[in-house]
Amino acid sequence: MIRWTDAHNHFADPRLAGLPDLWRSTRAAGVSRMIVNATCEADWPAIDHLAAENPAVIPAFGIHPWKAADVSNGWQERLAALLAKYPRATVGEIGVDGWVAEPGFEIQIPLFETQLRLARELRRPCMIHCLKVWQPLFDSFDRQSPPEKFLMHSFAGSLEIARRLIPLGAYFSFSGYFLHPWKAKILEIFRQLPKDRILLETDAPDMLPPSEFITHPLPENHNHPANLPAIGEALAHHLGISPEELAILTGENLTNFLATDH
Repeated sequence: MIRWTDAHNHFADPRLAGLPDLWRSTRAAGVSRMIVNATCEADWPAIDHLAAENPAVIPAFGIHPWKAADVSNGWQERLAALLAKYPRATVGEIGVDGWVAEPGFEIQIPLFETQLRLARELRRPCMIHCLKVWQPLFDSFDRQSPPEKFLMHSFAGSLEIARRLIPLGAYFSFSGYFLHPWKAKILEIFRQLPKDRILLETDAPDMLPPSEFITHPLPENHNHPANLPAIGEALAHHLGISPEELAILTGENLTNFLATDH
């Protein structure tokens, strides 16, 4: 069986909680490793538990820009403590978002830059969400340099943006939503990215792929992490390589992404 790596999902999301055999069906589909991301402090205990129980889980602790207004006093210390507990943990999901009106940039950006600084100081990769705000992202990088490596998850930017990000240490993950016909330009961009910077993700329970790539349907159009192999096979076809080659490539890329000197 081909072994796949999910570089970004939300396995601990309440929308997936309680689903029967979620872990078993995901592993049975061939997903052997995953980075499980938080969006807010409330997610941290569940991800902590998942990572403690499952060596296949690489935890990502952080605060999403949509949740930037919901932080409580002492969050930085609690985040640092969780990162210290898990030497493999990444900082995520963090970023900036111009699609939502609230919270505004005056709340989002200081929180993002604080988490960038923490990731850099602890030499941890981070998982970055960026939607419709590329210049503010680069402005933040000018004020707070990113860590050596960071993942632009569900990357939908232009090739020009990618070329600006690559020297800074960016990796780029492809999600199944980009298999919709109206996202064909993103496939073309991924064909032109350096192969050693490509990763694969589900973003489950979000970013649902087209129906023909849904092997594990869920109610309410939620995305199952076990849909990853079908997404990977489709991306491999578009890249002109075999699914086995893509699975090996993205697995090695994730290992390199997570590697540190300490």
